[in-house]
Amino acid sequence: MKQLFIKQKVFSLSEKFTVKDEQERDQYFVEGSFFKIPKTFSILDTENQEIGMITKKTFSFLPTFLVEVDGRESVMIKKEFTFFKPRYAIEAEGIDVQGNWWEMSFDILRHGTVIGSVSKQWLSWGDTYQVDILDETMEHLIISLVVAIDCVKADQSSSRE
Repeated sequence: MKQLFIKQKVFSLSEKFTVKDEQERDQYFVEGSFFKIPKTFSILDTENQEIGMITKKTFSFLPTFLVEVDGRESVMIKKEFTFFKPRYAIEAEGIDVQGNWWEMSFDILRHGTVIGSVSKQWLSWGDTYQVDILDETMEHLIISLVVAIDCVKADQSSSRE
């Protein structure tokens, strides 16, 4: 099992943050497009290779996010039409998310088997998430999906303000 930590900087205008390992070594870099349309987030490894890209679809009735992993579209996160509490659907072949992803406490399953889990670290400055990767062959997908879910949450909170 591999543990990674996503720590976002509070009040960061550049929309950049890192994913670190247990020894606090950088593993991935996440860079957002500040003024670009459509809004995107790139996930780069330590050799500056893009392993994931999250794009907020520009022309859609309800917010939709596309997630590419290793150059292939892998996941779509779409807001569902509801009158009360916001609800999103995650569409991906064989991938399911179970738990409370608004609180960043969930498991990621592939064909019914847990491949990763996420939990929020509560006593930290800014948002810090612990990501446990149980299937290391799915690491890029897991990291990309966690960053995408965080992007959806940020988009939802900014639309309420």
